[in-house]
Amino acid sequence: MPEKISDRTIFSLSEVALSIQKTLTERYISSFWIKAEMNKLNHYPQSGHCYPDLVEKTEGKIIAEMRSTIWRDDFQRINDHFLSVLHEPLKNGIKILFLAKISYNPVYGLSLRILDVDPSWSLGELEKEKQQTLERLQKEGIFNTNRSLHMPLLPKRIAIISVETSKGYADFRNILDGNDWGYSFFYMLFPALLQGENAINSIIGQMERISKVQSHFDAVAIIRGGGGEVGLTCYNNYELAKTVALFPLPVITGIGHSTNETVAEMVAFKNAITPSELADYLIQKFHNLAVPLKKSQETIIGKISRSIQDEKTKLLNTVRYFKSETLSNLAQGKNDIQQELKALQQQTTYYVLRKMELCMVQKVNMTAHTFSFLQIRTNEITGIKKNIDLLNPVNVLNRGYSITLVDGKALTSVDQAKAGSQLKTILADGKIISTIQSVKKAESNDE
Repeated sequence: MPEKISDRTIFSLSEVALSIQKTLTERYISSFWIKAEMNKLNHYPQSGHCYPDLVEKTEGKIIAEMRSTIWRDDFQRINDHFLSVLHEPLKNGIKILFLAKISYNPVYGLSLRILDVDPSWSLGELEKEKQQTLERLQKEGIFNTNRSLHMPLLPKRIAIISVETSKGYADFRNILDGNDWGYSFFYMLFPALLQGENAINSIIGQMERISKVQSHFDAVAIIRGGGGEVGLTCYNNYELAKTVALFPLPVITGIGHSTNETVAEMVAFKNAITPSELADYLIQKFHNLAVPLKKSQETIIGKISRSIQDEKTKLLNTVRYFKSETLSNLAQGKNDIQQELKALQQQTTYYVLRKMELCMVQKVNMTAHTFSFLQIRTNEITGIKKNIDLLNPVNVLNRGYSITLVDGKALTSVDQAKAGSQLKTILADGKIISTIQSVKKAESNDE
């Protein structure tokens, strides 16, 4: 009961609290469907109870906040239902539509007791956020910006945004490192949270780091090991999707799900369902170049081999022709020398006989006083004949001399000789073919 002190009615704190409790209990008899964002779940595994912090935001600012309670049995039922629909448990940072009763406790204050949660509504809110992000990016004209970039012919240097312990990241690495063709890749991990309320800032932060060293990479890969729709909500966020769309390097994603694409995946240069498929995509880029390159290599080798064989055939034909022409020229030169020798011998004999005939005629007509004179002349003629015989090329060759020809002509001066020219040396018993190595003119002081 209130007290009366100096004409004042004074209530105790418990009386006020009990009055509020009575009023709220009488006023809010039934339960209500309420929508709010679950800022923190506050689940206590030992007791199994949850004490979620609920908020309502407008333009990022909290305009209402209230505590709530989910008792253990209710939480188990609600969480199982949530898992069956969204493939994700109740967690921080999601919007929910829930059935609750208003309760007031003098000690713990005002709260909401959550009786049920509709997971289908949460799924619809995710889709609503996704559509709003899509419309905004398209309106700003940046939806296709990253997809219009040029991927290098061989994307070898990959900046990876993932969790180091992620199975998807391990699968991605194993496929790249263990490819059967020996393709070499360089990759660097930029670790980040990939789901939850902190994932957006974590991924954006790492992309900002990569942009500062973008010259060292060909592409950025965002890799996640899988999960349900709720875990993918961050990839529908406008700020994250905008960062991907405007990133200066091609962004490729493999965040491990086979349901509808998130906005971040839609604006990325390439989206694969799984990290393994993303690794296969990079290997295929190498295949696209290696296969035609190998065919070109085989074509070039084939053409070179045929060209070498053709040139070899031409060379052999040239050698045969050169040999034939050389033998023909040698035979012709030998025949010319023999003809010249015969002609010289015949002319010499004719000259000697003619002289003898003249001498005989003169001798007959001469008088005795000329006999001695004729005898002297006869001796002179005989000497001349001997000298002529000595000058006969055959006799000259037999005495150890030789005749040297260059280009079919007798070599009479060193000026006719050129380094590399072919010489034909005729001896009494045969011919010698040789090549001039060098030519040196006699100096005044040479012996």
